[in-house]
Amino acid sequence: MKKEDLLNDDFLEQFNSGEELNDFLKQLQKRGIEKMLEGELNDHLGYDKNQKSDNTNARNGYSEKRVRTTLGESNIHVPRDRDASFNPMIVPKRGNMVDGLENIIVSFYAKGMSNSDIEEQIRELYGFDVSTSTISRITDAVTNDIVAWQNRPLETVYLIVWMDGIVFKVRENSKVINKTVYIAVGLRRDGKKEVLGLWLGKNESAAFWMSVLTDMKARGVNDILITATDNLNGFTDTIRTVFPESKTQICVVHQIRNASKYVVWKDKKAFTRDMKQIYNAPTKEAAKAALNDFASQWEDKYSYAIKSWQDNWEDLTAFFEFPLEIRKIIYTTNLIENLNGKIRKYTKNKLSFPSDQAVMKSVYLATREATKKWSMPIRNWGIVLNQFLVIFEKRVQL
Repeated sequence: MKKEDLLNDDFLEQFNSGEELNDFLKQLQKRGIEKMLEGELNDHLGYDKNQKSDNTNARNGYSEKRVRTTLGESNIHVPRDRDASFNPMIVPKRGNMVDGLENIIVSFYAKGMSNSDIEEQIRELYGFDVSTSTISRITDAVTNDIVAWQNRPLETVYLIVWMDGIVFKVRENSKVINKTVYIAVGLRRDGKKEVLGLWLGKNESAAFWMSVLTDMKARGVNDILITATDNLNGFTDTIRTVFPESKTQICVVHQIRNASKYVVWKDKKAFTRDMKQIYNAPTKEAAKAALNDFASQWEDKYSYAIKSWQDNWEDLTAFFEFPLEIRKIIYTTNLIENLNGKIRKYTKNKLSFPSDQAVMKSVYLATREATKKWSMPIRNWGIVLNQFLVIFEKRVQL
């Protein structure tokens, strides 16, 4: 039957119910799986059925196996070979689930569903039981993927790297403690974003970020043109230790939040209006003048806010050195915060994690789910690339 015949209205009208159509599709899928298994065995033996061969290994009948697919359960005939060395890819030995359903289970887990929720969902959707232990086995298989992904080689140069941490509650030695998953996102020379890695440590610190940056360097990163980070104490110095030529930009949005944190309600509107004049200024010189006006207005009342701007001035205003298109993407860590928000959304059902491995598995799968659409260059990429080529010509082409 041709593929297009399945889309024909006359063909579909022969089925009186959705159940009849599902049964037909199940039979079609069963035949398809069996044909693919035959093809795998031909490949394994090195000759087709009914052909002569000098191979001492030969076909040895069939075994029956019950498998679970997205259309339900089916009994299929699995071809065997004489020396039992044939292990089909589509339905491996000791496995009773085809890849499609395993991918669905992994996707459910990535979206924050618990094992018991997934078990119930599979039962409702496909009409058969998958135990929570089976679901754990399927999702645990991701651990090898995490190790390979975390150790993969990276690009030699990243135009921008955004860095931030996200805190989770994890059980350790019979106590639930806070641990931080450190996340780095890089902008490649093709204009696409890439999560460079996930690292688990205790409370966010510049010392741990040193190990993260060192790991990135060991995996092939020679240069980062610009970094965008929050205002963590010592973070800028840590970056310069590992990547001394990198231009560091502290997130202005974080600075605004921190400066406004203790401002009383009646002052907040005027305070934020005056502070806006600093980061919305057209040049660094104009921003400095706006900071002086801001200080004269508010220093007596909120001296800590003025001091936080003054102490971090060079790293807060690095974006003024660049054209408007680059400014927009480095003066804030919104990009990585949006990613963190999606990870939070997928993991919000888990109040705490039983182990380090469990939190890494969940965050890795959530990250994979959240970045599926990262297939296109960033907005205005042609303009942005040309600006980077002009400013960092030799380093971009390293």
